[in-house]
Amino acid sequence: MRMDPFGRTQYRRRPAHRRRSGLLRLVPILLFSLFLAYYWFSHHEVVPMTGRKQLVDLTREEEMRLGYQSYQQVLAQENVLRNGKIVEEVRTIGRRLAKAAADVDPGFEWEFNVIESPQANAFALPGGKVAVYTGILDIAKNENGLSAVMGHEIAHAIARHGAERMAYQKLIQWGTMAAAIALGDMSYNTQRMVQGALGLGSKYGVLLPFSRSHESEADYMGLIFTARACYDPREAPNLWERMAEQSKGSPEEFLSTHPSHETRIKQLNQWMPEALKIYEENCDDDLATVE
Repeated sequence: MRMDPFGRTQYRRRPAHRRRSGLLRLVPILLFSLFLAYYWFSHHEVVPMTGRKQLVDLTREEEMRLGYQSYQQVLAQENVLRNGKIVEEVRTIGRRLAKAAADVDPGFEWEFNVIESPQANAFALPGGKVAVYTGILDIAKNENGLSAVMGHEIAHAIARHGAERMAYQKLIQWGTMAAAIALGDMSYNTQRMVQGALGLGSKYGVLLPFSRSHESEADYMGLIFTARACYDPREAPNLWERMAEQSKGSPEEFLSTHPSHETRIKQLNQWMPEALKIYEENCDDDLATVE
């Protein structure tokens, strides 16, 4: 803006090439938005039991092949127990949980192994490949607690949470690339600042909340599997109380991939009436009791 000799205001128009540059910056973002819409509608599925829509771009066969390969790698590197009381107990619980999940099982070939390790951990991979670390046994405490642990992990595999995380990570990578192209004519410091803000936003606004929602979904599905398998679901909140005692100093929930122990206990108690109804209607009292 400037004044002419007669005191009138004159407005300086932006050069045409600068206006075009600003519009061109939006093209990658627009194209990414259109691709995102197509990608979502062409790759979404529905999670069994919860009805939540999810984004998955791997076929079941691809996912199961990756799960089998990962499982073999883990077993080759760990001390796998071949027999013994705990091995039989884990396999018995696993078979009952797999049977309880038969209506949503996509055709997994279930395999249950015990790994001797101080890690308080367990996992289930696509294809039905399950491992329990001996370090979690003292926290599980009894077969009902161990069923809660294994039911949760089995739910992750059935709900395709691993494949869903991979799909969202791809989207974030592609979105970051689109943003980088859109910011290409900005200064280096400006690009770093914007990219850093996008990285933090995707981590704390998308990936971490997304991971916590997976954990809650697996808690719910696992609780129902436990009740269907005639293990007492009331042990699940007790399990997480013991988990809380073992993990003092955990990060705040919004900084974590998992809900807080308090949140998990609260949610499990909210779902408990449904689980108890299944348990009481289908299971004899002498099949499973809290020890």
